[in-house]
Parts: sequence; structure tokens; C-alpha cells
Amino acid sequence: MRSTMTLKIDMGFDGAGSPASVDLEELLATRLLVQGNSGSGKSHLLRRMLEKSAGQVQQIIIDPEGDFVTLSGPYGHVAIEAVDYSAAEMAHFARRCREHRTSVVLSLEGLEMEGQMRCAAAFLSGLFGAPREHWFPALVVVDEAQIFAPSAGAEVSEEVRRASLGAMTNLMSRGRKRGLAGIIATQRLAKLSQNVAAEASNFLMGRTFLDIDMARAADLLGMERRQAESIRDLARGTFLGLGPAIARRPVVLRIGAVETSARSSSPVLMPLPEAPSLDMRQFLLAGMEELPTPLPAPLPRPQAAASVLEELARLPAKAAPEEQFDPIDADEIMTAALRAITEDDDAAGKTTAVLFQDFQVRCRMLGLRQAPLDLAAFTRRFAAARAGIFEGLEDEWAPALEAGRKVPDDMLGAFLLIARAASENRPCPSDQELAHVYGTSSLGRARRVLSYMEERDIIVARTDLSGRRSITIPALGWTTEPTAP
Repeated sequence: MRSTMTLKIDMGFDGAGSPASVDLEELLATRLLVQGNSGSGKSHLLRRMLEKSAGQVQQIIIDPEGDFVTLSGPYGHVAIEAVDYSAAEMAHFARRCREHRTSVVLSLEGLEMEGQMRCAAAFLSGLFGAPREHWFPALVVVDEAQIFAPSAGAEVSEEVRRASLGAMTNLMSRGRKRGLAGIIATQRLAKLSQNVAAEASNFLMGRTFLDIDMARAADLLGMERRQAESIRDLARGTFLGLGPAIARRPVVLRIGAVETSARSSSPVLMPLPEAPSLDMRQFLLAGMEELPTPLPAPLPRPQAAASVLEELARLPAKAAPEEQFDPIDADEIMTAALRAITEDDDAAGKTTAVLFQDFQVRCRMLGLRQAPLDLAAFTRRFAAARAGIFEGLEDEWAPALEAGRKVPDDMLGAFLLIARAASENRPCPSDQELAHVYGTSSLGRARRVLSYMEERDIIVARTDLSGRRSITIPALGWTTEPTAP
């Protein structure tokens, strides 16, 4: 039988110099919030906790700066650089982590903020959506949590912000039943979503200077406002702790030493090098004369507009040269670009405006200087592409597009998928197929799309006694074959 001591995380010493620890089993059930300004020792605290609990529980670290990848050496964590993978691959990787109970460090270094949020949302959703048989206990550490759960609108798209915030909320509010114990750390409590912070029952508050952050920290610790000033006076590496896994009353914790270090460290003053005996200006500019200096091309002397017109009039007319190159088929190029976007797994998480820019770039790369589509036309054509319709939009599929004018642009793809199945005498699309075309993984949203269209008499859905569904489009007189439930 394992001793009780193995369930304690040695954190250092308390204010009286006695050993201080955190109850690991209680921490798994009650979650932890760590707060401290830059330089307060917040990352040092997380590293101490991870080192001392390594081998006792699976550890999963979401690391925006790549500081914790050094745990991979002595402690066997698998370090993954997220910049090399897609969001879909991140979700798959998360599910495999849960299945094999492997401790990992997900480094988000090299990604912009929106990329970090998108990756973290996919990874956390993968952890959360693992099968029940893989719900093993794990510490999920999220450093700089205010990035992934902002209290206000961040400088990213609303879709990405909501996905990241929703994943963080799930981790802290519903993760316990799935064995996920959230440990979130932040520099600014005021910038962290209150819904996420409120789910933690344990708190470790380090040095902070802003009044709004001190006030929130004091509220979480149950201190009076006049006592909040003491948070400003905490030494580096010293924290006030409270919670069922730490203590029933606020206590002082002085975090002990760690065995590993971050790849980046705080700047340290060093003596300046001795100046060389030569003149410093000559020393710095040495070798510059060897670099080639390009001469600017002389600008032509401007001519008067009248003389230019007279000169053009005197030039003999030339016959049009014979075609040197094969003509560009704009429609063929646009179709190829649309096929490439629909086959891209990351396209489902992008806004229409971003996809339109991607479409224009792909067209230019294929030789079409400018795609003859505006944003509205692209939206409808891309909806058709998602339904597998790339050609015949002006003739064969014109009636379906006309009938689809009654549905919002984001639902047009689902409508055309139904129309295509009915036209080709194929079974009614499943909820999974409709969800994919709609750009979501939620089957509930796919069903709401059908309900929306049915309420407006755009479609008529029938389900027989055996549970097989077929859909009719009254405006076209088309009906799909029944499909299995």
C-alpha cells in the first residue's frame, strides 16, 4: 500500500520555516489558480510542483513560451512543438495522450496569439472528448491562462476567442469528472475570465502591484481590502496559499529549489567588455568598404504631356502579336483553388473573410491575377464546393441555387448537400455529413440547421417507423432516398 507521503507535493517551507506541501489527491478534485506579476516566481512555483509530482500523476502542460520543454530530459515528458502541426492533429494527439497516460509539454512558441488560442482550444477539446475508459487522473497546467481565457475581447476573431474560452471553461468546470485537474497560472487576474477563475478552490497568490489585481486576489483569499497591501510586499518566490489542498487559512509558502531551468531566463547584469585600443568607430565600421554599393538608376527627365502624345501619334500601328501562351481558364483555376481549400482540414475553423483571402492567393499562385468573384459570390460558390458541387452552377445547379436564396449563407452548403443527394437519388445526408459541411463538429447544430429550414418550408423532413429519414425540397420537387438513422 502506498504511504500517505507519496500523495503530498513538497513545495518548500511555510512562514515559520516548517515544510510546506500540497495534497495531490485533494488538488486533483479541487483545481488551482496561481497568480503573480512577472518576476514573482510564478513559473518557478509551477516547475517545483511539476518536478515533485512527476511519477505520481500524469502531467499535461500547455506552455506558451516553451519554457517547460526542459522537463523532457530528466522527467521523461514528451515535448511537442505545436507550430509543426494542424489543429486536427493536436486534437488527435491529445486523445492519444489520455489513452497512454503520457506526460507531455505542448510548446506554443513560434505561434501568434490567435494560433496559440486555436491550438490550445483544439488540444483541450481533444483531452475533454476522450472516451470514458481513458479518463485517468491528470494535472493539466496552463501557463499564461489570461491568453486562453480573456476577460474581455482579445485582438483575435470572435470565433477563436469563444472556442478557446469555452475549452478553458470546460477544463475548470467539468474536467474533474473526466480526471482533468486544471492548474492555471496568470500574471493578471483582472485579465482572466472570472468564470474560469471562480472554478478554482485553491489559490497561490504571488507579488502583484496593480490595485485591481490585489483587490481580486484579496477577495479570493478571504482577506479584508486593507490587508491586500501585504500582497505587494511579498518577496520573489513567496506566495500566499489557501484552499483544501493547501490550508484552511491563508498561509505563507516559500517555494523551494528546482532541478531544471527554463530555456529562457531573466536578464542578469554583466560587466561591459573592455573597449579595444583602436578607435571604436573604426572598429565597428571595419570591412564596410568590401560591401558592394548599388548605384541608383538615373531617373528619366519628365516630358511634357503634349510631346508624349505627338510621339505616340507618329509611331506606326502594329499588328497584334500571335498568342504566345495558352489562354488561362479562369473557371478551371477557381475550381482547383476551391478544391484545395475544401480538402484543407484547417479550413473548417476559419472565417469566410480569411478563406476568401486564401482563395485569392491560391488563384494568383495558379496564374490568375485576380479572381472575378467578390466576397458575396465567393461565399455562395464556396458553399457549393463544400457540398461537392464545383461545376454547372450557371445551368445544371441554377434552380438549386435559386431555391437556396431563402437560407442564410452559412447554411447554403448544407442545403446544397441535400439537393445534390436528392438530384443523384442518393440517401439523405447524415447529421455528421451536414455538420461537416456546416463547419462544425456538433451534431446538435446540424439538427438545428434542418429545423431552421423546415420551419420556413424550405425542406420537408420525414422519418419512417424504422427511423430512416428522407428530405424533400418542395421548390424543386426533389426527394432524397431514405437513410439509416
